[in-house]
Amino acid sequence: MGYNPRTSDQCSHERRSSFMKWLCNFLKGTKPAESNRRRPRVMGGEQSTLWQHEPIRPKREEPPRPDNEELDRQLALSLAEDNKHPKERNHNKGENDEDLAKAMQDSLNMNPYMPHNPYAPSQALPRAQRVCGGCKHEVGHGHYLSCMGMYWHPQCFICSSCTHPIRETEFTLLGAEPYHKVCYKELHHPKCDVCLQFIATNRAGLIEYRAHPFWGQKYCPSHELDRTPRCCSCEKMEPRNTKYMSLGDGRSLCMECLDSAVMDTGECQPLYHSIRDYYEGMNMKLDQQIPMLLVERQALNEAMEGECKGPHHMPETRGLCLSEEQTVTSILRRPRIGGHRLLDMRTQPQKLTRRCEVTAILVLYGLPRLLTGSILAHELMHGWLRLKGYRNLSPEVEEGICQVMSYLWLEAEILPASTRYAHPSSSYASSSSSSSYRPPSSKKGGISHTEKKLGEFFMHQIANDTSAAYGDGFRTAYKAVNKYGLRQTLNHIRLTGGFPV
Repeated sequence: MGYNPRTSDQCSHERRSSFMKWLCNFLKGTKPAESNRRRPRVMGGEQSTLWQHEPIRPKREEPPRPDNEELDRQLALSLAEDNKHPKERNHNKGENDEDLAKAMQDSLNMNPYMPHNPYAPSQALPRAQRVCGGCKHEVGHGHYLSCMGMYWHPQCFICSSCTHPIRETEFTLLGAEPYHKVCYKELHHPKCDVCLQFIATNRAGLIEYRAHPFWGQKYCPSHELDRTPRCCSCEKMEPRNTKYMSLGDGRSLCMECLDSAVMDTGECQPLYHSIRDYYEGMNMKLDQQIPMLLVERQALNEAMEGECKGPHHMPETRGLCLSEEQTVTSILRRPRIGGHRLLDMRTQPQKLTRRCEVTAILVLYGLPRLLTGSILAHELMHGWLRLKGYRNLSPEVEEGICQVMSYLWLEAEILPASTRYAHPSSSYASSSSSSSYRPPSSKKGGISHTEKKLGEFFMHQIANDTSAAYGDGFRTAYKAVNKYGLRQTLNHIRLTGGFPV
C-alpha cells in the first residue's frame, strides 16, 4: 500500500483536535455548587434565633491520578505532531488557542478558596435589588446581613429594645422584632415577685412558677418550702425588699393589711355594733346582747377545744361563736409597734357566763377591718340561728348560710349603692320585709382603693372555697338566696333543715 501524506496529516489533525477538546473539558471540570459558600442560617426554636456558619474545609492533597499520566502522553504526542507538520499547526492555531484560553480562564474561576461573605443570602440578588430592611437604602458593596427574609446593613440590624446593633451570632426574635438575648430576657422573662430574680427553668428546660389566683403574684416554687413569710390576711408572700409585721404567734401581716388592722376589743366595738345594725336592717334583729372579744391565736384555739359542740371549723380558725361557759383571755389594749413586731400587749382574762344559747363571739386580733367584719357577720349568723331555734343543722347548711351573710356584708361595704342594689346577689327587697332599707358602709368617709381590693379578695375567697361545708355550702345557699330571697330561704331551712331547690 502506498503512503499518502494528506491522509496522514488529516489523521494527525483529527487526533490533535480530539486532544484539544479533551483538554478543554478537563480544564473546565465541574464548578463548585453555590451551597459551598458560607452563609448565616437562622434556626428557630421557642422564639430564639441562632446564626451558624458552616465552615468550608480545605481540600486535601491527593496522589497523582491516571488522568494526569494520560494528559502528559497526549501533550507529548501533540508536540511531536507539531514538529512534523508546522503548516497544519499554524492552520488551526487561532481556533485551538482560543478554546484553550477559554478553558483555562474557566478553570481559574472555580477556585474553592475564593473569599466568601458570611452574611450573603443563599441566592444573591443584583446589587441594585438589595435594599436594607432598616434604612431602606441600597445595600451596595461590602458586608451585609441576610436574615428574616431581608437584607440589612450591619449597623441597621438593631435590637428593638436598646436600639444598639445586634453583633452577636445569637439573638431572639419576637414576631418580626429582633432582640439581644439579654434585652429580651429583661423585657419578657418572668421575674419572681419574692426574690426579684429571673425565674429559673426546671429540668425539662421550661419556666416554672406559682401565681396567686387573685393577686397574680408570681414566685419561684422553692419559696413555698423556704419559710418565706406570707400575710395571714391577703396571702401575699413577703418580697425580699419589704418587711412584714410579725404578730408574735406565727402570723405575719403586710403593710397594706396592717394599715386597717383591728388590734383590741375596744377598737372593734364600733364595727361590731354596725354589723348588728346591718342585721337589724335585714329584719334579723338579735334580741340578746352577745359579748364580743378580740383574742390572741392561742386563746382562740383553747376556747375552740373547750367547746363541747359547735359548728364545723376551718383549719385556721379566725372566729368562734361560744355556747359554753369559759374563761377567755382577751386583748385589752392595742399593742405598740416597734421594729416590725408588736410590743407591750396587755391582755385580761374574762369569765364568760351563759345567759342564753350564745355565750360570746370571739374574733382573732390583728386582721384588717373588712376581714374582721366578715368574720363577725359570719359568727353573728351562728348566734342568730341558735337564738331563733334552728337546731341540728348540717355543717353544709349552717356554714353555707353564715358564709352568705358574710359575703353580703362585704358586698354592702365595697360596692357603690347604685351597683349594689342592681346586682342580683344583693336581693335586699326579696330577702327582707323592710325592703326600703339600704345598709350603709360602716366606715365613715368611705374606703380606700387598697381596702376595696382587699374586700374583693375576701369575697373571692368565700366564693372559691373548696371545702364541702364552707365552699359547697356557700354556693348552694347563695343560689337559693338569689332565687327565693333570704327570708324564704331561712323559712325553708327551719322547716326542712335544707335549702330550697
